[in-house]
Amino acid sequence: MAARFYERRILPRVIDKVMDQAPLRELRAEVCAGLAGEIVEIGFGSGANVPFYPSTVTGVRAVDPAALGWELAADRLATSTVPVELVGLDGQTLPVADDTAAAVLCTWTLCTIPDATLALAEIRRVLAPGGALHFVEHGLAHQERGRTAQRRLTPLWKHVAGGCHLDRPIDRLITDAGFDVDVRTFTMKGPKTFGSTYLGTARPS
Repeated sequence: MAARFYERRILPRVIDKVMDQAPLRELRAEVCAGLAGEIVEIGFGSGANVPFYPSTVTGVRAVDPAALGWELAADRLATSTVPVELVGLDGQTLPVADDTAAAVLCTWTLCTIPDATLALAEIRRVLAPGGALHFVEHGLAHQERGRTAQRRLTPLWKHVAGGCHLDRPIDRLITDAGFDVDVRTFTMKGPKTFGSTYLGTARPS
């Protein structure tokens, strides 16, 4: 019971604060650039990407399991000109028709979805011809020393961070799911365990 309360009522508030820092806002602006049309956002959370939707976005179908996140997004949604509809809870089973999304947006989310491969298959299914996945994720460290620390920490970290895996090889997961990936990798300031970042776009092969 205590664990469920933490995940439902406390963790979304922590994530809202931690993931709204200036360096992350800069990355949100970069990954949202070029979005247009009707898009799907997986891991909508508390709407931290809402201020960065370009005017070319005509609508957003949001997917996120945290009900509190939608409540926390209220102020951001109130000031946005882009209509956003919460359509689902699970990135592994998107309630979206085949070939209908102009783009899919995914930010710091593939680390927490239980089966990232299944989620990527769903993303591929819903993308319209010519559409792309826009992503920024943390994942497997770029140096072996960091990878060793990630492997040691992940079993505990998953319990305190909503299932977050520190050591997922984001670029390889996306490529193996049948995408051509254009990715920039870099390490943000701070512990290398958390800072290895993958930002880019991916289109079905």
